[in-house]
Amino acid sequence: MRILLVTQTYAPDANGQSVFTTRLAEELARRAGCHVGVLLPAAGLRSKQYTANRVTFYRIKALVFKPWHPEVRLALASLHKVTAVMRAFRPDIVHLQDHYPLAWAAFRAARRLQIPVIGTNHFLPENIFNNLPIPAFAQNLTTHLLWKTWRITYDHLDLLTAPTPTAVHILQKLGVRPAVLSASCGVDLAQFHPRPELDRLFWRRKYGLAPDKPIFIFVGRVDYEKRLDVLLQAAKQASRHDFQVVIVGKGLHLKLLRHLSLQWGVQDKVIFTGYAPASDLPYLLNSADIFVMPSEAELQSIATLEAMASGLPVLAANKHALPELVTDDRNGYLFPPGDVQALVKKMMYLLTHPERWEAMGRESRQMSERHDLSKSIDVYLSIYRQTLAAHDSVFPPANAQLSYTSPETHE
Repeated sequence: MRILLVTQTYAPDANGQSVFTTRLAEELARRAGCHVGVLLPAAGLRSKQYTANRVTFYRIKALVFKPWHPEVRLALASLHKVTAVMRAFRPDIVHLQDHYPLAWAAFRAARRLQIPVIGTNHFLPENIFNNLPIPAFAQNLTTHLLWKTWRITYDHLDLLTAPTPTAVHILQKLGVRPAVLSASCGVDLAQFHPRPELDRLFWRRKYGLAPDKPIFIFVGRVDYEKRLDVLLQAAKQASRHDFQVVIVGKGLHLKLLRHLSLQWGVQDKVIFTGYAPASDLPYLLNSADIFVMPSEAELQSIATLEAMASGLPVLAANKHALPELVTDDRNGYLFPPGDVQALVKKMMYLLTHPERWEAMGRESRQMSERHDLSKSIDVYLSIYRQTLAAHDSVFPPANAQLSYTSPETHE
């Protein structure tokens, strides 16, 4: 089976869509009989093709908007160029990871070549407008327009997937046309697991963390929708000082949060490690004690799954899909989104009861095992096969003449 993934972002970008797409591509490529291509924007004005980790990459020249966000790239891809890529790779199925211009061109090219197209939704409007200066009174209209733009592509696919039942329900409430299936992004249980033999002191020293204090850790993009300001305020309002909050990651909000930590006098309580390589994350998580996810815009949260797989209790905002990962008094606690006092209360309770951490961590690990990455890959392979079986047309044989009308002469 030849599978072409189309995405705006891929490793080393540090976001959920990038992590999922990278793992999906590489794991599929390891399976017998699977040939995987990835179509995505380049990091500049030069297109290139290459192979890495058994995956064939087609990077299309793009404009890069580093002053606004280093991971925002606009591929300069004509329908003719994308069709040429598909003729070269000859996919049996195309799998979109977003609805941006390159994906739209890929959808149109696949339709002309009678290739089935499915899509996975990683999108919430909050991911966009929370990082833009949009006034509160305009957010409902902005949400409507963003979903309308999304539907231009996604309403016409053969099938949709979303990572959780909550994410499926959001799309069904919109009244999307295709069927929507839940398929977890998955977590690599072999990479993320409890490491009781770990030299925690070594890893804490490496990142400048307190050697002997309980650590509440966050891992992920440091952007506004992650609501890390709530975590900083909780550190400020907490009456105890015998703990640290550690924020691992980079993003648009990092400079402001560092400024706030100084302004609020919590620079000793809050440590910003900046970017940490993926290879360090399993060890950083195991050197901490409790994971915190205050975000209000999660359709699953791979970072939370990785913390759970590593055996950590979790404190999470009770919003969107996070309640699917956290059960109160079992593997952690939920708190109302944005409620600083509620978060402080849960943090202080866990600090007072360290004897509960181990049992909660075991529950986290057991719950994460439902999301084993290998099972997620099996699910997607099944989806691909069923979509192909339901599709009336098959891709023409290698020596066939493909029918294509240039967009310059006919639309």
